[in-house]
Amino acid sequence: GCDEVLMIGDADRATHILRSELLRAGYSLTTATKELAKRYGVKQEVLPMCEEEVATHVITPEGEMHFQEFWVKQRGEPEVIDVVFKGIEMARMTKDVEKAIKNSKAVVIGPSNPITSVMPILSVKGVKELLRKRTVIAVSPIIGSKAVSGPAAKLMRAKGFEVSPSGVVDCYSDFLDAIVIHNGDSVKRNVEVFRTNVLMKKREDERRLARFILDVIGV
Repeated sequence: GCDEVLMIGDADRATHILRSELLRAGYSLTTATKELAKRYGVKQEVLPMCEEEVATHVITPEGEMHFQEFWVKQRGEPEVIDVVFKGIEMARMTKDVEKAIKNSKAVVIGPSNPITSVMPILSVKGVKELLRKRTVIAVSPIIGSKAVSGPAAKLMRAKGFEVSPSGVVDCYSDFLDAIVIHNGDSVKRNVEVFRTNVLMKKREDERRLARFILDVIGV
């Protein structure tokens, strides 16, 4: 046997196995993802950013490691010097992603980790250029000077960004039009600001925030 860093359940394991089988059978990653979404009953379109393999690595004083090793095995404890995306220079935006962005009334960037969840997508050639032509609204994953969850604060500092809603704006400064931040927070940047309770502890909170964002967009 071998060590298993990620402690995943049967459903996660089955998803990985099925995706691997589909890829070996000749499916593209986009098609395989659509098939998985269909089997899980997900009605919304779910798209990978590209077909090429891209991996997030964290540079630490102990050396370079995959993000999953840093976050799961090392529990996010090592000091972070930098974050890099291996293979990103070969990544190309898929036709489906291009079409989805072009046909959107607005693009919403959820309150995910700006560095490991969003920046890889923005680093794909052509994505930022398309976003500059759309209305883009981000939801801040930072309340005050703390991340709502995960290692976002540590990673933002490593990439030279202030850990604040203003720092989130800086992450997306090339194209961002507006940001939704938590009640009581402020942003000292030239973007439109909307305030509400961005904490989501239960499904009702998720629906409330989604409705707020749709109202901002005008849907």
